[in-house]
Amino acid sequence: MKRPVIIALDFSSTDAVEEFLTKMPNKPLFLKVGMELFYNTGASLIHRLKENGHRIFLDLKLHDIPNTVQQGMKALARLNVDIVNVHAAGGSEMMKRAVEGLDAGTPAGIDRPKLIAVTQLTSTSELVMQQELRIHGTLKEAVQAYAKLAKTSGLEGVVSSPLEVPFIHEACGEKFLTVTPGIRLAGDAVGDQKRVTTPTDARKLGSWGIVVGRSITASCDPTKAYEKVIAEWEEQS
Repeated sequence: MKRPVIIALDFSSTDAVEEFLTKMPNKPLFLKVGMELFYNTGASLIHRLKENGHRIFLDLKLHDIPNTVQQGMKALARLNVDIVNVHAAGGSEMMKRAVEGLDAGTPAGIDRPKLIAVTQLTSTSELVMQQELRIHGTLKEAVQAYAKLAKTSGLEGVVSSPLEVPFIHEACGEKFLTVTPGIRLAGDAVGDQKRVTTPTDARKLGSWGIVVGRSITASCDPTKAYEKVIAEWEEQS
């Protein structure tokens, strides 16, 4: 799979998604469907996007008891999406059962979705992690520990800020997938994100794939913004 730019569909309806896609290049894209959109539209939108050739990162961040996550992943595997995720904080048994659910639910003849784990949300600061989540140590240490746990549990990669990618590769190897949200073009508002970078910086830090939302979806010219992201992301070092 080519190192992707994944567009976060920050919408709540199928109509809004379709309107946005009319402003984008008429070619297959890599799209992220998160909780808001999936809970409003269900599997029908996923089927429609896949029929049009798009790749899908279904970003639902499952985090529950192992059996529930296993059965949930078994159901999601039937949607033929490309990437799904869990929270690493659910522990190794939960993550292993998630893999088992995907293996059991993936129809014959198609590739199993890649499974990645959220380490720490890009909206979480080190202070919040320590004082509210009661996780001791630094963000680097916490993210690195969750990445190692995800790898030993059989997952293909993790979600993190680009800022933590070097530490993840140090612990898990260069081939371990790092999907990094918190990407903004220079000068764009960061919103509720705390640990953000530009596409150029994410590339230099070694991200495997970047997730870009409002810098594209909120732009008055989404295609131009997307092409700018691609140009920064694919520039040769």
